[in-house]
Amino acid sequence: MIEFGLYEILDDRFRPCANGDTKLERLHGDCRWAEGPLYLPAWRQLVWSDIPNDRMLRWDEVTGTVALFRSPAGHSNGNTVDHQGRLITCEQGNRRVTRTEHDGTITVLADRYRGKRLNSPNDAVVRSDGTIWFSDPDFGITSDYEGHRADSEIGACHVYRIDPLDGEVHLAADGFAGPNGLVLSPDEQRLYVSDTRAGHIRVFDVRADGTLADGQVFAKAAAIPGADAHSDAQSDTHSDAHSNAGPARFDNIRFDDDGRLWAAAMGDGVHCYAPDGTLIGRLLVPEHVSNIAFGGPKNNRLFITATTSLYSLVLSVTGAPRVHRHR
Repeated sequence: MIEFGLYEILDDRFRPCANGDTKLERLHGDCRWAEGPLYLPAWRQLVWSDIPNDRMLRWDEVTGTVALFRSPAGHSNGNTVDHQGRLITCEQGNRRVTRTEHDGTITVLADRYRGKRLNSPNDAVVRSDGTIWFSDPDFGITSDYEGHRADSEIGACHVYRIDPLDGEVHLAADGFAGPNGLVLSPDEQRLYVSDTRAGHIRVFDVRADGTLADGQVFAKAAAIPGADAHSDAQSDTHSDAHSNAGPARFDNIRFDDDGRLWAAAMGDGVHCYAPDGTLIGRLLVPEHVSNIAFGGPKNNRLFITATTSLYSLVLSVTGAPRVHRHR
């Protein structure tokens, strides 16, 4: 193991990733629990969620200024865009997935499954044919901190699929304790899903009709050095999804263009996994990491939301292409 301040090299395959910026840049620091960063290249801006404060913020890359994007925001969490450039948002508090149209109006894409209200949608990913998958843990209904305390009508935490033709919500995968981050492989043939409570990332084969198969474990969270399994400083302020006792806990996940998977790992910074599932390196971050996103003009700037802050660094690797081509 070799540490260079920001980078922790666990495998020689991580060395090409450790030749970028040598320190983090803190872009903003006035959040309660920052989440859901999304870079919008046409506007050179990044939007993200501040869940407990029920707002979305916007950072301008040209001026470096931060402004309010939306408030109230339904205790929004994850954000992405479809292939028409429309914002897709998981609103934990409103228990729904929405789309912001080009004229600013909001369309509800999903708020129920078989007549029952969703728990609290967390993250979403869009395939090039318009299919949307989203995770639905109960993080937003376990307390009033990140949403509104309520009982689950469904009684479980699943991943769902929204059909692009008729808008129907289908069960895509079950067997999760706390499904969280979602990402498609660059060729759209596999869907990766992090399970925060289970401490692992699963990978599914994606069939042409959008249904999923297999669901084997791709990576398991390793124990955090020095973590005390009997104490949890986060438990008084965040849901158990943000606990840092024992092993690292996965949140959002993203690919770079060489097939490495990057994962927000809460109190253990940012993990980087080789295509075979080996943990090859870490980025060391001073706050609990909730989410990551590639962006910038060259798509090689990694944005990191971590507890109260938005950070970034320019990497020596590039994020996976922003636009997928459906096959």
